[in-house]
Amino acid sequence: MVGVVSINEALQKADDAGLDLVELSPNADPPVCKILDYGKYKFEQQKRANEARKKQKTVDVKELKIRPGIEAHDYEVKMRNARRFLEGGNKVKVTMRFRGREMAHQDIGLDLLNRMADELADVGKLDMKPKLEGRQMIMVLSADGQG
Repeated sequence: MVGVVSINEALQKADDAGLDLVELSPNADPPVCKILDYGKYKFEQQKRANEARKKQKTVDVKELKIRPGIEAHDYEVKMRNARRFLEGGNKVKVTMRFRGREMAHQDIGLDLLNRMADELADVGKLDMKPKLEGRQMIMVLSADGQG
């Protein structure tokens, strides 16, 4: 901590030390500078940025495809997978595909999706309520810690 000095004096001190004069915050009044090895400074910054990027968690959207006439065991398998995805911090998109005469019984599909949402309420919350898009009904769930 030297205090407020002129630019020429600061440059002279940096030159005497064999280091660089680096401006850390140019918007401050007066601007804050430091005498250090610029190459090493840049390297440290890059290393810190890489560490931060490593610790980041990406959220994937996992998709489950089901049909209205799904059997009990198949439903349990899908539920187990959905629970595992949500506990892993991912979002789950459940797609219910209707074929042929199943379109006349959309209420069965809606009941099934609502039942899934209720059973998964302890690990995730409903992001998008079940909604019909063409011949498929889509619902999105996300892990509790997300929005």
